[in-house]
Order: sequence, then structure tokens, then C-alpha cells
Amino acid sequence: MQYKEFLDHIYARYSGNVKLELDRMEGLLKDLGSPQQELNGFHVAGTNGKGSICAALEALCLAHGLYPGLNTSPHLINYTERFRINGKEVDIEDILPLFLKYEEQFNRWGASFFEITTAIAFMLFAQAKVNPAIIEVGLGGRLDATNLFVPDVAAISTIGLDHIKTLGGSMEIIAAEKAGIIKEGIPLVLGDIEENPRQVILAVAAQKHAPVYRINKDWQVKVVSDGTAGVCFDYAFDDLKIDGIKANLMGEHQAANLGQSITAFVLYAKKYGIEIEPDKIRAALSKVAWAGRMQVLRLNPTVIVDGAHNVHGVKALMKTLDKVYPDRKLSFVVSILADKDYPEMLRLICTKASKVYVAQNKSDRAATAEKLRAAAAVHNVETQAYQDVAEAYHAALQEAGEDGVIVAGGSLYTVGEVILASIHDA
Repeated sequence: MQYKEFLDHIYARYSGNVKLELDRMEGLLKDLGSPQQELNGFHVAGTNGKGSICAALEALCLAHGLYPGLNTSPHLINYTERFRINGKEVDIEDILPLFLKYEEQFNRWGASFFEITTAIAFMLFAQAKVNPAIIEVGLGGRLDATNLFVPDVAAISTIGLDHIKTLGGSMEIIAAEKAGIIKEGIPLVLGDIEENPRQVILAVAAQKHAPVYRINKDWQVKVVSDGTAGVCFDYAFDDLKIDGIKANLMGEHQAANLGQSITAFVLYAKKYGIEIEPDKIRAALSKVAWAGRMQVLRLNPTVIVDGAHNVHGVKALMKTLDKVYPDRKLSFVVSILADKDYPEMLRLICTKASKVYVAQNKSDRAATAEKLRAAAAVHNVETQAYQDVAEAYHAALQEAGEDGVIVAGGSLYTVGEVILASIHDA
């Protein structure tokens, strides 16, 4: 079984098995020898930003001589992006034998695609004896397959309305689901979360006797500058103060994400007696890269891809674009999943758009190009529908001119297809 055959197999056979509960994952992991019990490290949840936090944690660990394992989702192009050990993607040749060895157990428990992927990550990391593991929550938290992992530090980045049919229709209900990752006595680092959902999380933390470290209360970030070269910010937590940290991630919201990663790392380092070195923190964050998040793919014309896939994320994107490109209209290549609030997402995008190029990405959950076109057209912005994302991207490139700026996104599926198209162009 080769890479494509493997992917086709697990998608076709297991992607329909989604069921938010932990009983079968608990049984599966027990049959696999409970590899998650051999791991320590970080567990990161949140509506947006958790991937950036995980990438920054990996960079901080590497800079301090640790041997991290990073498990994130979804992937943009290759399935192997989901598994990194010591800063490098795990080869499919190391993943496939694990799947084949335990396929009988996966079938016995009726495991889903994500449960299998999470189990493989736990086994890979346990075999490699990573230190620490950095585990990103897939969906929600309380019933997510990753929640059988007990970390040294937990983090919740942001709370926004997303996956409403699965998680619930209010910020408070979604916050309760995210708060499900809080474990007894385990420190929790909170990002920029609105008052009502924050109170829900704080109540759960109090019940679990989990110490909480809040932005703008226990730790602080102050943005110094932000632009296409990245964000620069000052950071403070207890007696640690670092001014002028430069990261190559764009957006003021990334300062909060990176500050959250520093705080989580500091708590972990204190537990294990790791010496914190400000110069290593600076170096790590100056090099941290997280594909598809305000990523500049090319210049002349400038192409930026961003994985904002819900209203909360698009608001952050628009705020960054308004700051970097004030008083300027931009071109947008957009494809959004049908179960998202795409009318509101497109309304926000159209406030900054000179033209919107819409298409249907390859996800089976994608909204049709015609529905997206209709939702955008009501805002009196020129909108054109295309057969696929690559075609829309190439049309935008042709019309942009050397001084143009194209922003592509609406879904991580869209970002992956644009990145793939740009690679083929090169």
C-alpha cells in the first residue's frame, strides 16, 4: 500500500465514523498499550490560533534543546504534515506500518479517521520518546480524541462561534466544550477570550483546582509594529520581560498567540528545571513558520494565504489587512465550507474587496461557487465564479498586475489548493 492508496483507503473507510465520544477511543488506546500515558507536554484548544501556538511551542522547545513531537490538524497538502518529531515531518514509511499493524484494532472499535490519526500520533511519539509532546485539539475539547492525553500545561486560545451543529450555538456552550481539556491541577493558559465564555472556563478551572494564567492579567503582550514582515511585540510574565520580539507571523492576534506559547513554555520549563533564555526565545519566534496563516506566497503581485475559516477568524484577518493595507481594496480568492456562516464571512471580506473570485474547493463539505457568488454579489462587489480554486487563483493573478495584492482563504482546504497551485506554477 502506497501513500495515495493509504489516504484513499482511510478517507473512504473511516471518514464517516465521526462520533463525539471518548469510550471507543479509550478502548482503542487500551488495546494499543495506552501510548498517550507515556507522553508529557502541552494540550492546546481554541476556535482560532491554536495551530500558531503549537508551532511556536515547537520552535521554543527546539531552541532550548528539547526533542518535541507535534501533532496538528488538518493538513494542507500532505497527510504527513500532521506529525512532526524534532521539527521534521514523519515519513509515510514510518506511519503506514503502524496503520497496517493495528488496522484490526481500528476496525474492531469502529474508529474514525481522526481517532486513527490521533492514535498513530500517540504511538509515534511514544516510540520516539519525544519530550515534550505538543497536541492540538481537533474539535471542541471535552469529547475530542486527543483528550485522553494528560499534559503538563493546557492552553485555550480563543472562543468563537464555529462548528455550531456539533458544539452548540452559543459562546458559553462552546467555551464549556473547550474547557473539557482542563485536568485536575494542570495549569491553564488563556488567550484573548470575551468575558462570558471566559467565566465559563474559569468556573471549570476552579472546580478542577487548575491554576489559570490570563492575558493582560498574569502575562502581557504589547504590539510594537505589524506588517508583511511580521509582528513585533513586548512580552512580560512574572520577572521575565522581553522587549521587541520579532516574529514572521502577521497580525496583532499573533502577538497574543505567541505570548500564550511563551507563557505555556515558561510554566513547563519551571516544572522541569529548564533554564529560560530570552535570546533563545527571540531566535525561536523569529523563525517560527506556520503554513497557511497570513503566509506570503509570492510578491509582484503579492499573494497572501490565510486559513481564517469562520467569522471570528475573518474578523482578525480584516483587522490585519486594514492595518497593513489601509485605505486600499484588495482581490480575494475565496472558497468556504457550506456549514460555515459564509454569508457573514463574505460580507466582511467585501468591505475590503475590489473583486472576489469564488470557487468550490475539493472538500465534500464545500459550498458551491454559485452560492458563494450570490452571497458576495449582494454587497455590490464584482464577483466571478470559477470551476475550481486553482482556476480562480490563476484568474486573480492574471488581473492583479505587479502591484496587486491577492488574499486567498475561507478554508484551510482552499489554502492548501492555492499553495499547491503556486508550487505547480513555480
